[in-house]
Amino acid sequence: MKKFIQFIFLLALSLQVWAQDSLMEQANQHYIAGEYDQAIEVYTQIANGHQESAELYYNLGNSYYKAGQYTLSILNFERAKLLAPNDEDIQFNLDLANQHVVDAIDPLPQVFFVRWWNNITNKFSVDQWARISVISFILFLLLAGLFLFTQSGVVKRLSFWIGILIIVISIFSFNFAARHKKRMTEHNFAIITQSSVTVKSSPAENGTDLFLIHEGLKVEIKDSLGDWLEIRLSDGNQGWLPANSIEKI
Repeated sequence: MKKFIQFIFLLALSLQVWAQDSLMEQANQHYIAGEYDQAIEVYTQIANGHQESAELYYNLGNSYYKAGQYTLSILNFERAKLLAPNDEDIQFNLDLANQHVVDAIDPLPQVFFVRWWNNITNKFSVDQWARISVISFILFLLLAGLFLFTQSGVVKRLSFWIGILIIVISIFSFNFAARHKKRMTEHNFAIITQSSVTVKSSPAENGTDLFLIHEGLKVEIKDSLGDWLEIRLSDGNQGWLPANSIEKI
């Protein structure tokens, strides 16, 4: 009975994977044929089935771009970039889509070590950093065993210092993976989806108008209160806007 249940589970899983692959192929065919609205519909159906991937969001972003829906194109390219931060094709198409954004924001310069740290973090995806962390930790355990059981002084010294280097790599790669995971789960960044929205000084309609921003602009979410969100632009300007004026990445 147990084997039968396992067989049914594996069969159901295989059918689900086959169905998702079939939908992806169907969406790709719509895109190739220039049927962008149909491609968007099928890609969205796959995404709603919790089958997230950089490829899926990249294809969805391309479909929205071809359909002239640049804001949703930017949103999906940003989601693809979260999953594959070092993909040059995603970055190129994102930059292309951002040319349609009205607001030209000059970001605040980052301190060099913060920029350096972020660049290293973005070298690999969360899964890649996690694999590096696990593999390096296993190597550390092997080196620790070699250090404990070898009789050679030279081997002991080598295994000790290489082990220290390996465990440092494991700790840092784990930290990078955790940072990536935090970005993906907390959704602290969003895209403005309304044609224009006035940012207020307080979370209320009668708050003082601070500045006007337009659709497609990427913002950072700092706080929330009821139906209002406090956002910050890349140039440091902050304020409140209605939650329904943005879509989280």
